[in-house]
Amino acid sequence: MLGLTRYPVLALAGVLILLVLGIAIGFLQSNGKAPSQLQQGGPVVAPFQLVDHLSKAVSERDMLGRPAVLFFGFTYCPDVCPVTLASLSAALGKMGEAADSIGVFFVSVDPERDTPTVLKAYLSAFDPRIRGLTGAPGQIAALAKSFGIYHAKAKSGGEDYTIDHTASVILVDASGQFQATIAYGENADVALAKLQRLARGEGG
Repeated sequence: MLGLTRYPVLALAGVLILLVLGIAIGFLQSNGKAPSQLQQGGPVVAPFQLVDHLSKAVSERDMLGRPAVLFFGFTYCPDVCPVTLASLSAALGKMGEAADSIGVFFVSVDPERDTPTVLKAYLSAFDPRIRGLTGAPGQIAALAKSFGIYHAKAKSGGEDYTIDHTASVILVDASGQFQATIAYGENADVALAKLQRLARGEGG
């Protein structure tokens, strides 16, 4: 009898070990790469002083007063950033004039390279309503931290470094409070619906 039950028990133990390893690996891969556990009505946009891609000073006061969309990235990003900005541009185009009621901000997490001039050239390929922001690293870090945004320079030599960063788009209401996210690669219709609800003042 003992010999008959040994193998099912070992099999079950193996499955449990694999499950634990899978959870652990998933945690390590996502740890710090996604927004913290945010809830509607949660964090408010932190005070900041930055400049936009036209070298105009921008603070939280310029962002508040209407719903806003924030995406943290950098112009040297090889894939996630251009894909996300292209997707946002397509959605804004479908929204028509309704898109004018929301502010859309591309916040650089690479201010060393992303000067206003660089941002202006980069954003010329996307919807003109997207406003690039750059400035002092501490100011960017404070704004990113208020929404649990992760960003860190990857370990690579020379000037061709890349930056690991959260790929989610953050949606906030007119008071600067978190409403929802648009995940990287999210269904275009779902993302559009979230933006439309945000524009109507209904959250994400």
